[in-house]
Amino acid sequence: SLGRLLADLAPASRVLDVGSGTGRPTAQTLAGAGHRVLGVDVSPVMTGLAARQVPEAEFRCADVRDLDLAEGGFDAVCVYFSLLQMERDEQRGLVERLVRALRPGGVLVVATVPVDAEGVEAVFMGQPVRVSSFGAEEFAALVTRAGAAVEWAHNALFTPDHPAGSPEPHLFLHARRV
Repeated sequence: SLGRLLADLAPASRVLDVGSGTGRPTAQTLAGAGHRVLGVDVSPVMTGLAARQVPEAEFRCADVRDLDLAEGGFDAVCVYFSLLQMERDEQRGLVERLVRALRPGGVLVVATVPVDAEGVEAVFMGQPVRVSSFGAEEFAALVTRAGAAVEWAHNALFTPDHPAGSPEPHLFLHARRV
């Protein structure tokens, strides 16, 4: 998915990385290719680590739901598994805002776990979390209603590398603001 985005971006594109975590691999890969990256994460530990690991990108400790996003301010927005800990209504609203933050023709890249779930208790990186998600078709429809045309979708099965890990579906979706 990230390689596909790289091939699609013009030089020095402005990219928003939502839920940037440590900055690796997304911000690091994009900034290393010469793009201007803004990573946003709610964790001060993660944004501090990201700033040290990927000094050529900018990182902000903030909740993207509270961030002032200018319309058309980005060429691409990446959201790799960052929506899962938000309620469905929050996800809908945020996807709409993220699409508006794209310039016309800009690309929204999203990865999620495509299951029909609302407020389900799960374990993520050893921590209990509450997750919500949509099935693949419903999620693609949500992105379309937000004003982006889905150009590519890929389903994969991923097995986490830990003793309690069991296979889970992953959906990677690329959509262009119309």
